[in-house]
Amino acid sequence: MDSLFSDKFFYHIYPLGLCGCPRRNDFSCPAGTSFEKLAGELDRIKSLGVNAILIGPVFESSSHGYDTVDYFHVDRRLGNNESFKKFCDSCHEKGLSVLLDAVFNHTGRDFFAFKDLIQNGRDSKYRDWYCNINFNGRSCFGDSFDYNGWAGCMDLVKLNGENPEVQEHLVSAVKNWIDLFGIDGLRLDAADVLSPSFMDRLSSETKKYKKDFWLFGEVVHGDYNGWAKSGRLDSVTNYQIYKSLWSALNTKNFFELSYNLNREFGADGMYRNIQLFNFVDNHDVNRIASTLDDCNLLHLIYALMFCIPGLPSIYYGSEWGIRGKRGDCDDYQLRPALPPFADRIPDFASPDVDSNALVETIKRFADTRAKNPALQLGDYRELFVSNLQFAFERSYKNQHTRVFVNLDSRPAKIKINGHPEVEVPAKWIVIE
Repeated sequence: MDSLFSDKFFYHIYPLGLCGCPRRNDFSCPAGTSFEKLAGELDRIKSLGVNAILIGPVFESSSHGYDTVDYFHVDRRLGNNESFKKFCDSCHEKGLSVLLDAVFNHTGRDFFAFKDLIQNGRDSKYRDWYCNINFNGRSCFGDSFDYNGWAGCMDLVKLNGENPEVQEHLVSAVKNWIDLFGIDGLRLDAADVLSPSFMDRLSSETKKYKKDFWLFGEVVHGDYNGWAKSGRLDSVTNYQIYKSLWSALNTKNFFELSYNLNREFGADGMYRNIQLFNFVDNHDVNRIASTLDDCNLLHLIYALMFCIPGLPSIYYGSEWGIRGKRGDCDDYQLRPALPPFADRIPDFASPDVDSNALVETIKRFADTRAKNPALQLGDYRELFVSNLQFAFERSYKNQHTRVFVNLDSRPAKIKINGHPEVEVPAKWIVIE
């Protein structure tokens, strides 16, 4: 399971939300100071054990960042290219890799190519930049043509990723990001519907440009091997394990997690040679403190995430146990503004969460993983499973690390053949 990024622990930032930027871009405001504020948080973030920052979207957009207007300029609500370069430089000086959220499946309606299409219709030289342009119909915005939007969202206009001109524009933008900001990789938004030929070209050209460049994709459903493979992407988001983690704790049933870990990483596991991207929440799903029925299990779910196969990540603010649920029509509650001063942020946490203790748990298990090659690279083997107890082994070369998990509200003893009985405290983990 050797991987270029096997030692990484990610901190995921949605900057437009975290920094309290206006929800709409007026395209005339002066450059914001968000990156200077974020730079002031880097030491605190690094103290968690983090060594990689996932940030974005950061490029000019009309509203939430996923309706891109310009791939070559930073969103003015956040700052400008110069201030973002300084932020990236600060990250690198502190030993933090920088990965951007790259939105290549669609653009906003204010993107230059789509505006040209609105103005010139059939005569637009960009009519083939987008999917299924239909001049026999009208869009819901009253355009003289209809088109495809991502997941039915017509303000997110589906790009034709097979078009060589589109591919060239996007690949050129990424090379510009490497040159200007020195970024280390990308998260490909909506990778499950991106053009395979575009992803292959992006992989080939970026790795020639920067040999250790790392690509992972947002994939919710399907066989991850279709994306995470040689010549395409290095990794994808592991939504299957995300769901299994919190569901197992809520239902007090480790068999679901056991089944999916065996399916993915056991002796015949589908993904045993891939370092998948693990998370317990992100900018698209409810905060884990709002998902778990018992917030006392926050410590346990984070500890588990650092011990199972894959790359762990923390979504900003969740290290304090803040809550947030998706709205009926938007995700703003998942992407709140937080004050830039760490000693005030615990005030945003759930009242039944000891924020400082949760931070210490994350630090502890991040450090354990960082010092343990088996937890980073090791094979996975289940040792024991019941509704409330679970044990597994991670093995790498001559190192064997066993993890014992107890979901019960009382201490439990777990016996593995050939090994002494292990007593595990209530709602906790023992590693040996």
